[in-house]
Amino acid sequence: MNTIVGRITQNAVINTLKNDKIVVNFSVAINDSYKTKLGERKEQTTYYNCSYWINAKIAEFLTKGTLVELSGRISSSAWIGKDGEIKSGLNFHTSSIKLHGGKQKSKIHNEPKVSEQNTNVNPFSDEIDDDLPF
Repeated sequence: MNTIVGRITQNAVINTLKNDKIVVNFSVAINDSYKTKLGERKEQTTYYNCSYWINAKIAEFLTKGTLVELSGRISSSAWIGKDGEIKSGLNFHTSSIKLHGGKQKSKIHNEPKVSEQNTNVNPFSDEIDDDLPF
């Protein structure tokens, strides 16, 4: 079992698969910094595409900017994008979620999106340019 701590990069989406199973999909960014041998400070961000199958009600709390601690299993995937280029990503199959903070619900209230998901399509293959504040 692995544990990661990071910030949600966009609001969670609830997907219903063909077999009527429901999954919550969201992505998390983890920032790390280190010094090179020359003493230069380098920043590195790692993104994980996360899935949570246990309870879809958590999606309303998984909003952009929320700090979360996740436990689960890490895997990688590769696919060919719409542009014909080979893409890859890290996946985190989440079994436990701890919320450590985020936006106040009274200021912003976004309902999670519900969509019909084709099981043969990678839900994270669409690249979204996003200016993250961290």
